[in-house]
Amino acid sequence: MVTVRLTMLCATGTPGGPDRVLANERVATAVRAALPPYARALRAPSARCARIAGALAVEATPEETLRDLDYGAWDGRPLRDIAAKDPHGLSAWLTDPEAAPHGGESVARLCDRTAAWLTALPGGPGLLAITEAAVIRASLVHALAVPARAFWQLRVPPLSTVTLTLRDGHWTARLAPPAAPRRLPPAAGGSVPGAVLTLPAGRERLCPAGRP
Repeated sequence: MVTVRLTMLCATGTPGGPDRVLANERVATAVRAALPPYARALRAPSARCARIAGALAVEATPEETLRDLDYGAWDGRPLRDIAAKDPHGLSAWLTDPEAAPHGGESVARLCDRTAAWLTALPGGPGLLAITEAAVIRASLVHALAVPARAFWQLRVPPLSTVTLTLRDGHWTARLAPPAAPRRLPPAAGGSVPGAVLTLPAGRERLCPAGRP
């Protein structure tokens, strides 16, 4: 029976966050040491994931399927602004996986493309993927066989890792906490820009704004 082991490193966080943390060589060394062994590395095509791979000295091949959720017309806009101007659209997006009020990609579509990618992965030595929290959430939806509506309930902190293992036709998942400090250092000259909106209890903060 084919065995697949995939470790996904979360690149998403406050704009300019995780990759800036990794500029500290001590922190980068700690994150590298926390990664399980892998034979091949992939990354999402974003500049942020490229910077994180570089900071970790990981030679990662860009993989288009690992791209972030397409936020459509909301891309780069603070959530406070979206909530003020389109509260019904935002509510639908956070509660209905099929909804795409921004004209981009629905959560259900993201889950479908991620599931197709996972299903096509070949067995063999470990694979490392540096990607966005949305992609990792979608992977967990598939691996745990939970409804897509559970997407926003799955918390994936910046620089944490999720290891998915497929054995005997069944997936298991293991979450490892971030090896880097939870508190990000301030940006030069002040605090990190980028507004976030606190979601209802039990949901992680979400910030499509400022995704480099």
